[in-house]
Amino acid sequence: MIQIQAFSPDHASGVVDVILPIQQEEFGIPITLEGQPDLKDIPGFYQKGKGNFWVALEAGKVVGTISLLDIGNDQVALRKMFVAASHRGKEHGTAARLLQGAVDWARQQGVRQIFLGTTAKFLAAHRFYEKNGFRQVEQAELPPAFPVMVVDTRFYALDCAA
Repeated sequence: MIQIQAFSPDHASGVVDVILPIQQEEFGIPITLEGQPDLKDIPGFYQKGKGNFWVALEAGKVVGTISLLDIGNDQVALRKMFVAASHRGKEHGTAARLLQGAVDWARQQGVRQIFLGTTAKFLAAHRFYEKNGFRQVEQAELPPAFPVMVVDTRFYALDCAA
């Protein structure tokens, strides 16, 4: 049974164990933990303002992550959405539960819009976000405070207002 919980420091090594292999081995991105200072200080980076960071746990082990970074103006950036290969797919529902929890949180916090960036080659991710109500936007439509990553070439937005 998968549980979604807000990040706490005892999840730190599990978060790294999920994210780094996906970035490095699956996506071939030459990035290290040292190149991601946000992962070394999740509470200080994500868990402030209207932002937060969640983990998906199975039997206490981190199998997925998602975060919202408060970028001001009642807007957030969706970041660090990763699910271990063993827990992907509709039969697990891990990604859907992580995303729904983050969107619900954003709405409760009065967030107006959620933005995200991804690469052109993550086709399954594009379908997933579109199926969940995100619409593709041009980079020029992003708020000035949105943190564009070097690998981001495709962008999405979700309007949270009911």
